[in-house]
Amino acid sequence: MKRILMTTAATLAALSLFTACGGRAQTGTPAELSGTITIDGSSTVGPISIAVAEEFRRLHPKVDVPVGISGSSAGLGKFVKREVDIANSSRPIKEKELEEARRNGIEPIELPVAYDGLSVVVNSENDFLTCITTEQLSRIWGPGSTVSRWSEVDPSWPDEPIKLYGPGTASGTFEYFNEVINGKGDASRSDYTASEDDNVLVQGVAGNKNAMGYFGYAYYAENRDRMKALAVDAGNGCVEPNDETIAAGAYPLSRLIYIYPSRQALERPEVRAFLAFYMENAGDLAAQVGYTPLPEQMYQDNLARLK
Repeated sequence: MKRILMTTAATLAALSLFTACGGRAQTGTPAELSGTITIDGSSTVGPISIAVAEEFRRLHPKVDVPVGISGSSAGLGKFVKREVDIANSSRPIKEKELEEARRNGIEPIELPVAYDGLSVVVNSENDFLTCITTEQLSRIWGPGSTVSRWSEVDPSWPDEPIKLYGPGTASGTFEYFNEVINGKGDASRSDYTASEDDNVLVQGVAGNKNAMGYFGYAYYAENRDRMKALAVDAGNGCVEPNDETIAAGAYPLSRLIYIYPSRQALERPEVRAFLAFYMENAGDLAAQVGYTPLPEQMYQDNLARLK
């Protein structure tokens, strides 16, 4: 991976900038970085941050970078209380979260890291669905929905029970899906199998021929032999999720996903080095784990925000 091999220079440059501004490396030189950088939040962003953390530790084995998966809202909740250094989030930070952060002396830095196409998936044995409209999704997932059989959505569909799987209410994916489909982030039926662990949702959909679920594109891409992603029609025809439609915003459930460090955490040399490494390598690693990289200029803009 060419860009990863090149990032030692970027890491050293970031540390040089830090020390030039009066900072002190914990153990004297960049090669001797040590400490712990805590990350928590979105299960969607998690695979990217985990991949970055693993590669960073190859260069700096004395830096521990645990990545928790608690959901975007839970991760941001910890971040604004100074309980973690970096929050993974599949949605932008909310104004009330910003206000709490400021009350606690935290200045968040918003760094988009990739595009995601939130994927609506069904079991691989489903032979009647390849495309679904946003109106049909709302009939299934909307608050107060009593739809329990496929035929209730479309009489041409089988008279079979629907088994629904989706993220819990602490998830940014939950909020984004419901904002697009139902008009409000918390507008959802509640009688479905919910989990903040997308692998649980994958297992559920893969194990039931009448299942439907939704989660980040990377989890579908990793399991495409066990399920299929539906094209989504928001009024302009059926659009499948793929790198091109997601990056162009043509796929109706395309979105940016983020990490949020704080300006205060950047005072620690291991955090500054890690974030420089993250931005230098996010595109390659996002693609490796199944997401769509941002244009290179956006990563460069992120690096500028860290100065």
